[in-house]
Amino acid sequence: LCGCGLLGVGIWLSVSQGNFATFSPSFPSLSAANLIIAIGTIVMVTGFLGCLGAIKENRCLLLSFFIVLLVILLAELILIILFFVYMDKVNENARNDLKEGLLLYNSENNVGLKNAWNIIQAEMHCCGVTNYTDWFPVLGKNTVPDRCCMENSQGCGRNSTTLFWKTGCYEKVKMWFDDNKHVLGTVGMCILIMQILGMAFSMTLFQHIHRTGKKYDA
Repeated sequence: LCGCGLLGVGIWLSVSQGNFATFSPSFPSLSAANLIIAIGTIVMVTGFLGCLGAIKENRCLLLSFFIVLLVILLAELILIILFFVYMDKVNENARNDLKEGLLLYNSENNVGLKNAWNIIQAEMHCCGVTNYTDWFPVLGKNTVPDRCCMENSQGCGRNSTTLFWKTGCYEKVKMWFDDNKHVLGTVGMCILIMQILGMAFSMTLFQHIHRTGKKYDA
């Protein structure tokens, strides 16, 4: 269940905000969504290990399940703590990396990046990373992609800056996470509780099997 929950959140983030991950030239495949999906897959496989151990009453499988789940739980807590401790540094590096990605907007081998920027700017009503001026070194003074325009039309990105969305896309994405923090927090707490219950159940069953003297080969 924990794995399914993480997998669901990861897929939700990938579908709703997945385009934003394409913007990073340094880590084109690394994103919060992909990371959560990977963790969810690992937890789901681990859950299967625990279920198999419980059905067969195999102490080796149950102990392995407990250890793996404990390592995953500790890794999740460490990552969360590090993220909040170094939040300012993470934000700064993310902005700089995304701005470097803007330079590849018109390159032939980065059509996906160009499409990603066009989609995110049109859907979230934003322009650039911090604001629309981020595009000036890339496309020229007072020039932005047409999807930055409040009313999209061919060549509108070369018109007056009063027609451009003023808010940067990085801030818009942060606002999106802030608006959905209650949902994400609730899902996170449910996953944490299920992980702890799973560990407690596996250890309780392990002790019960040990006391009753049931021994099975791994």
